[in-house]
Amino acid sequence: MNSQNILVRNNVKILGQGQKPILFAHGFGCDQNMWRFVTPAFESEYKVILFDYVGSGKSDLSAYSIERYSNLSGYAQDILEICDSLALQKIIFAGHSVSSVIGMLASIQYPDLFEQLILVCPSPCYINDKSNNYIGGFERSDVESLLDIMEKNYIGWASFLAPMIVQNENQPELIQELTTSFCSTDPVIANCFAKATFYSDNRSDLPKVTIPSLTLQCSDDAIAPIEVGYYLHDHLYQNTLKIMKATGHCPHMSHPQETISLIQQYLRNLE
Repeated sequence: MNSQNILVRNNVKILGQGQKPILFAHGFGCDQNMWRFVTPAFESEYKVILFDYVGSGKSDLSAYSIERYSNLSGYAQDILEICDSLALQKIIFAGHSVSSVIGMLASIQYPDLFEQLILVCPSPCYINDKSNNYIGGFERSDVESLLDIMEKNYIGWASFLAPMIVQNENQPELIQELTTSFCSTDPVIANCFAKATFYSDNRSDLPKVTIPSLTLQCSDDAIAPIEVGYYLHDHLYQNTLKIMKATGHCPHMSHPQETISLIQQYLRNLE
């Protein structure tokens, strides 16, 4: 597939006046529009790149393959192909939720492409592992029940999960937006992405990451509890951990100014 086709496939958008590339990657059930409260703050200094994973948002659904996207490496390939198509170098990668791990996987394959990783509400494993004293937030039976509901009643599942993810009941418009985003995704594709996300265990990949990183951990997150933030900080190379005042799993939407400030502060400290 040629470069232009990849950019169309992933609905790539390029904004900003700067030269330094900062690539924003959305989470499960979302699309690039979820970054709209954050990206304008970076457009004067950076080349801002937004995209939709194949199967999400306004990507080319005809390019979707269950075989490729049944695990997170397929989504990492999307990132690498976009970077290659745009001839990007020394990238700042900002990923929300599962995209944090997807970005890590991409950086393990091609570390020279990346300069910094910004990890917003990341989790290397969502399922508790008592044998290793790991708290991921869910029992395996919880995940199995969620995915079972998803297959039997997709709309009901979306209406149940969105408030759990956003948490901030004083911003009902965000809950509605996430619910709508879930419902606009093909149920088969969403189910495949959900399994790839919630059954993933990438703890063994963390020592392979050689790119410095910032972890933004919300103070109360039903999807990625605070223990996950500390775990990542302890197992990632040159990781900076910031515990946010923000609550929920989408601080880039519910608390964009805090998200912006912490990212900018981190990047300026590197200069």
